[in-house]
Amino acid sequence: MIQVQNLSKSFQNIKAVNDISFTIDKGEIFGLLGPNGAGKSTTLNMMSTILKSDTGTIHIDGIHLNENSKECKHLIGVVPQEISLYEDLSAYQNLLFWGNLYGIPSKEMKESIHTVLKLIGLLDRKKDLIKTYSGGMKRRINIAAALLHNPKVLFMDEPTVGIDPQSRNHIFEVIETLNKQGMTIVYTTHYMEEVERLCDRIAIIDSGKIIAQGTQSQLKGLVQTKESIQFEFIFLSESNVNQLREVLPHSMVQNENKLLVECTVQELSKVITACNELQLSIKDIQLNKVNLESIFLSLTGKQLRD
Repeated sequence: MIQVQNLSKSFQNIKAVNDISFTIDKGEIFGLLGPNGAGKSTTLNMMSTILKSDTGTIHIDGIHLNENSKECKHLIGVVPQEISLYEDLSAYQNLLFWGNLYGIPSKEMKESIHTVLKLIGLLDRKKDLIKTYSGGMKRRINIAAALLHNPKVLFMDEPTVGIDPQSRNHIFEVIETLNKQGMTIVYTTHYMEEVERLCDRIAIIDSGKIIAQGTQSQLKGLVQTKESIQFEFIFLSESNVNQLREVLPHSMVQNENKLLVECTVQELSKVITACNELQLSIKDIQLNKVNLESIFLSLTGKQLRD
């Protein structure tokens, strides 16, 4: 559905996007994950015709974007990071405005607005002014505006920033519904738990370059980090540690009464049995899973949200 090849964009002396390439399959949710300033929004702005690239090519559904930008615009819907609504108009009036910009025929407009408002769960608030809406509700209207012309591809730039958990979950449900209906979605975020829930494949981007991409399991295979379980004991002597090392060769003391054991969740019962046989009293158990946060740290040497 989308092919991006050798894409670059600079602003004066700053290389915002540096020679990135990726493909997105039809009906896929593709995540661009990276910290603020990594180049996610710039990439999305080039893919949605807002910015022109310095070098590289973008094809959407086989159409060359730079050569046929008008045709590509009919294929895509864009949910920007900033709220793009008129506060003194109602939700219905805002959608009517955006629908007219898309060139939706008047006889189809009413049905289209009804459909998107029902999808986002705000049909009963359609006559209320936008200025009476919460931040989460405004973001949902932003999404509705991008869906009015029934695009094949939906670009979403940090759509959950600054909203409440209830609205965030509602947006997730909308995304999952759209995807089940066959829509291709490109989703940027610096929240790793969002791409873990939503995305089929992920490109990790940092300082304008894609440093890794693939499914979650493929990304986990790129790093040496393993799942570990941290045990905290009431008391742990040096003799206990040596005894545990014989049973659990991968274990190591983290500090005084804590022991970090590299193992899977499935091996947890074996570890607990070994501790019971040594009559060790376990105070606390904490699972340290391999996730996108730990993968990013391993690949870049810094936290995802630094």
